Amino acid sequence: MALTAENLGSNLNFLMSVLGYARTMVTAYTENPRMSSVFASQQRWLMAQAGYALHFRATGHEQQGLYARRFVDYVLKHEIASHNTAVNFIQEMLAYRYMRYIPDPAGRRTRPLEPTEIATEQFVKWFYTHLLLLDGVDGGARMPTFMDRPEIFATLQPMIATAIITNNRVRHPGETFDLFTWANSGGVVMDYLISRLDTVDLSVERSVIGPISFGELCDSFLISRTNLKRLMNKASQMQSVGWTGAAGKSDFWISRSFIREYWDYQAEKFAIIAAAWEEIFGAQPEPAPKPELISAVL
Repeated sequence: MALTAENLGSNLNFLMSVLGYARTMVTAYTENPRMSSVFASQQRWLMAQAGYALHFRATGHEQQGLYARRFVDYVLKHEIASHNTAVNFIQEMLAYRYMRYIPDPAGRRTRPLEPTEIATEQFVKWFYTHLLLLDGVDGGARMPTFMDRPEIFATLQPMIATAIITNNRVRHPGETFDLFTWANSGGVVMDYLISRLDTVDLSVERSVIGPISFGELCDSFLISRTNLKRLMNKASQMQSVGWTGAAGKSDFWISRSFIREYWDYQAEKFAIIAAAWEEIFGAQPEPAPKPELISAVL
């Protein structure tokens, strides 16, 4: 059975797995905040995906590989970021040693770039985590196949990146999701809020996750208190999050619509990864019917 966004978006087993995925992302961030900051907002995550896709795939240009000019042009073409933001991203990746120039024996002024080993290791972990979750949903064998053939990452990543970058339902699944994911460190704050859910009851409008600490969030995710407060205030005005009593002094809740946006986004993204895998390796075995398959009516 092909895993589509539609059937993942109605599979409670998938949603519960996504809660575990959110916890994994939060843990990864706290273990390596600088590296994980690449995934902490959608803009940076999309630029990282674009950079790897250009690195791995020949796109018909005279110059193959990842070049700064090509990267900036690609980012602008797909409306991911401004020219200055794209340039600054490259400079930051070079400064943090997540990217480096490739020695050019010809001595040309335009030098190709490549991801460093530490950056690739983190990206492969991201890919591995997604394959593991998909295998848990449909009983497939993607993860062991990948462990045996890690070189397939170079084939699959450009396919996945292109599909993600050109999919509006991944980039804009809803107003609250957009609010968090386009803010600096907002994406990981959103992952943290979702990760605090023990379970999901789709019959209730608000799911209470207990108290949260602004101070701990700021320290853990490198976000200023001013920006975090602004983010939460906007989400509260949208009725997407809030407190059961006095703000900051009572339990925190997340709305059903916010959870739905997060679920829909993950369903679209994981379906893209599943489709890329199927294009190369074929469909996974048909799983036994699961009682967790539910209606997606909300």
